[in-house]
Amino acid sequence: MPSFLAALLVLVSAASPGGVAQPPSRLDSARLLQKVDAIVKNAERPQPAPLVTTVTEREVNAYLAHDGKPHLPAGLTEPRIIVLPSLSLSGTAVVDLDAVRAQRQSRGLLDPLNYLTGKVPVSVVGRLEAVNGAARFHLETAKVAGVPVPKMVVQELVSYYSRTEANPHGVGLDDPYPLPSRIRQIEVRRSGALVRQ
Repeated sequence: MPSFLAALLVLVSAASPGGVAQPPSRLDSARLLQKVDAIVKNAERPQPAPLVTTVTEREVNAYLAHDGKPHLPAGLTEPRIIVLPSLSLSGTAVVDLDAVRAQRQSRGLLDPLNYLTGKVPVSVVGRLEAVNGAARFHLETAKVAGVPVPKMVVQELVSYYSRTEANPHGVGLDDPYPLPSRIRQIEVRRSGALVRQ
C-alpha cells in the first residue's frame, strides 16, 4: 500500500481554490484508504477487473494531514497539491534543507543548495502524464522560499527524498516511473483524478 500512496502523493490534494472550504477530515482520509485498498486487492487478482476509481483532492489532502505523516520522508512536512484550472498540479511542502545538505556531497561554490538553509517552503508546478502503466512529471516552475529556482535544485530534492537501498541515487525528475498496482492511467481532473486499472 505505501508504494501506491506514494504515487498518489504525486497526484492531487488540497481544497479547490476560491471559496471557503472546511479542512479535510479523518473521514475523507478513510475514504481514500478504502479506495486504495480496493485498487490493491483488484491488482492482486490473477485477472484484475477493469476498475475506474475517482480520487478527490479533499481525500488526498485529508490523507496527507491525518494518516500520511508516517509515510512521509523525514524533513518533509505540510505537503499539499492543488489541481490548477489548467490541470497542472501545484505542490507545496516545507523542506528541511539542512537535512538534505548534510546527506549529500556539495557540488562546489556554484551549488545552489550551499546557500539555502533551514526549513523552507518549496513549491513546484507541473503536469502529470500517466498512461500505459508509467508516469512522468513535467516540471514547469519551482520556488524555494518564494524565490524561483532552476530545475537542478528540484532534482536534488527529488533525488534525496526518493533514495532507496535499491536506488541510492533516487529518481530522475525527467525519468518515467512505473505505476503500482497494475494502474494503467491516471487522468487529472479539476477536483481530483480518475485512476484506471
